[in-house]
Amino acid sequence: MLWAHLVSDQSLEELHAFAEAAGIPQRGFHGDHYDVPQEYYDEMVLLGAVPTPSRELVRALRAAGLRLNPAQRRAAT
Repeated sequence: MLWAHLVSDQSLEELHAFAEAAGIPQRGFHGDHYDVPQEYYDEMVLLGAVPTPSRELVRALRAAGLRLNPAQRRAAT
């Protein structure tokens, strides 16, 4: 199965609100992102998610102060 990551470059509140409105379950949250199955990808884009290359995605998360390191992600789930 292929997965996408859903993130916010603004806040976790924005991320959770978007995921909830899109029907992504809370169990998909991993501290700084949601794992989204491939079959949801097109719907996420239609709802306003912006496809972003992984390097830019990580850069945006760091700039917003939202990026967790692997140990922090494990502790958050």
